[in-house]
Amino acid sequence: MSAARTILRSLAACGGGLALLLGGLALPAAAEPETPVYYTSGSTMTRADGLGFDACTAPSLTQLAAWRGTSPYRVVNIYFGGNNRGCAQPNLTRTWVRDAVVGGWKLLPTYFGYQPYCMFGNKPNHYTAANAIARGNSDGADAVTKAAALGVRPGSGLYADVEHYDRTDPDCRTAVHRYVSAWTKTVHASGYLAGVYAHQDSGIRDLSDAYNWTTYARPDAVWMARWDGDPSLTNWPTAPNSHWPTYQRAKQYQGDHFETWGGVRLNIDSDAVKAPVATVARTYQVTSATPLNVRSGPATSYPAVRTYASGASLFVVCQATGETVGTTSVWDRLTNGAWASDYYVSTPSSTGFSPGLPRCLYPGQVTVDSLNARTGPGASFPTTGSPLRRGALAPVMCQASGSPVGTTSVWNKLYGNRWVSDYYVSNRSNTTWSAPVPRCP
Repeated sequence: MSAARTILRSLAACGGGLALLLGGLALPAAAEPETPVYYTSGSTMTRADGLGFDACTAPSLTQLAAWRGTSPYRVVNIYFGGNNRGCAQPNLTRTWVRDAVVGGWKLLPTYFGYQPYCMFGNKPNHYTAANAIARGNSDGADAVTKAAALGVRPGSGLYADVEHYDRTDPDCRTAVHRYVSAWTKTVHASGYLAGVYAHQDSGIRDLSDAYNWTTYARPDAVWMARWDGDPSLTNWPTAPNSHWPTYQRAKQYQGDHFETWGGVRLNIDSDAVKAPVATVARTYQVTSATPLNVRSGPATSYPAVRTYASGASLFVVCQATGETVGTTSVWDRLTNGAWASDYYVSTPSSTGFSPGLPRCLYPGQVTVDSLNARTGPGASFPTTGSPLRRGALAPVMCQASGSPVGTTSVWNKLYGNRWVSDYYVSNRSNTTWSAPVPRCP
């Protein structure tokens, strides 16, 4: 915690003067529960909003193509690692991941690692309260390695599978808290978002109870198992709507059953997903007749960092608004962190954003109970929309200078053209710009 923030907290404890200084907002939380994600330059968050399914073994691309054209599902789970993963994955390769995304699917990456020692079931590899932190760290590190090997980029949500367990055992509840906290901090350190799959009556209940505890890092998203046939992502019995409120929830609402779509029969669980999923780069070509300079930011005023020949392949992770070039103000962020004007790239559109490519987003958790968003980068601008709740993922698109708040004058422009002070978002810094978020044009 910075010295400046420590002083602010001390003042807050002494009376109401500081509340007037900061417009009545509560002060930011400490490092936990809202730990920052250290995004890499070639990253972004990708969000899904719709129905999905999970199968023990990843379906073939042919099966996915049949379901894509006929089923209501647009998200598919992948069990991409973990020493308790039960099914072989003959289809799950880097090429499969790339082609599944090109085929219109969003991927929900799930890691089936160590389980609590009091779990219901017979998985062989467990953790206890004594070694849960070490297990969470090792599983998080292994998950990052395996995700990267499959082409699942930083900014993706990675979900730790925590099976149903006996929560009447207090030591086991402690073990789960320690494991999830360690998992969260480890994947955050490598630029990934932390998710957890858990049962409504054990993991979800315990994580929700600890939502504001400063002892543990809070995961960014939860995926609840409750086989009641209801895909609703609100009004859950064991987690209030104020917890994980903004594109941070998924629900497995129907368990093991068969469905047939496009003549292909699969054994699946059914899910509703409104949460971070996998970010996967897409390949396009340089369309300019002359070599293309890619730059350190989304404008020609930024330095050129590399040059690509006409027809060369570019690996694009997301798109953002920048300087207008030709018929478009869209710029493409590449896996190496550089920016290319979309006017010279073979994406589907040369005038606007292209379907299938996510916007460049670098979210951090909100660190106060209620954060007003504004129409511009300053406290004098009118408020707009509903306040953001504590723990919400603020979908940061870019940053700009604005009125000072706390220890910073940096403001975040959110997806949806709303602004919040960076002081209340768990980015890398509460005093200056947060890499790799671009400056707003």
